[in-house]
Amino acid sequence: MKIIKTILPGILLCLLIAVPCWLLGKSLPIIGAPVFGITFGIIIGIFLSKNIYKFETGIKYTSKKLLQYSIILLGFEMNLYNIINVGSQSLYVMFFTISVSFLTAYFVGKALKLQGKMTTLIGVGTSICGGSAIAATAPVIQAKDEDVAHAISTIFLFNVIAVFIFPAIGHALGMTDIGFGMWAGTAINDTSSVVAAGASWSAVAGNNTALAFATIVKLTRTLMIVPITLVLAIYTSKNNKSMNNTSSFKFSKIFPWFVLGFLGVSIINTFLDIPVQVSHELVETGKFMITMAMAAIGLNTNLKKLIRNGFKPIFLGLCCWLAVASTSIIVQLVMKTM
Repeated sequence: MKIIKTILPGILLCLLIAVPCWLLGKSLPIIGAPVFGITFGIIIGIFLSKNIYKFETGIKYTSKKLLQYSIILLGFEMNLYNIINVGSQSLYVMFFTISVSFLTAYFVGKALKLQGKMTTLIGVGTSICGGSAIAATAPVIQAKDEDVAHAISTIFLFNVIAVFIFPAIGHALGMTDIGFGMWAGTAINDTSSVVAAGASWSAVAGNNTALAFATIVKLTRTLMIVPITLVLAIYTSKNNKSMNNTSSFKFSKIFPWFVLGFLGVSIINTFLDIPVQVSHELVETGKFMITMAMAAIGLNTNLKKLIRNGFKPIFLGLCCWLAVASTSIIVQLVMKTM
């Protein structure tokens, strides 16, 4: 009971912030509830700065533990049969886009002298699935809330730009419905933005081919959370051992158990006959919990520091985004000639 009383005020604060953010996100899906969550959290955190300690334990629980539980629930939108049938066509493209994104993040991040954890979050967010990937990766690499806020805001910026310019560029390049679906699914970060761009293209094309293909390709990218977080967990474990100069550091402390939960739920959703409405509501619950976690991260974010370091993450995000978008097109062109 004592523990509950300690964490409950912070959780309720994050819940109160998340509700209007969730509604705004539904009205403005291009922006999305997580971005509203971080923004509102930062603003409210300024006014509560003197009393924030009263909510600190609950805020930390929401930004760490609740965030991990939310990722597990996202597994209910995965149907592995659909991903195998359609998404397997995109695996070759994905291999190159993910590799290019991480290499770009590493070298550009070094040139900009950005912290490694921030570059990792932006690289993961660009190459895999935007906010969900950042949310899954942050606890694994023990990233600070400021790093998460930078990464989420950066990914959001290029999501919005992509929704407006990708269909126009696709038409200018003479892409087919499948070609555009592949490009959007592998090069646009967040699922809502992929759907928005695919819907825009399909509205002109007069069919839903691009929208359906882009969505499944995007969900295939989401599954890449599993191997990427496992690799990052191993790297972080070895790095911590090296820094602490000790062999007592336990890998199990940072192992992303919640990602195994995500994979397990994906398997359950594929092989058990779960009603679509039930799985949809569970996914929506997970997304709402992500909004709560983003509100918690906003409450813990230092606004002055966020503004002071604002340009470099955005430039890094731009470099990663351009690298992924161009690589996706190039690989598709090469595949056609083979």
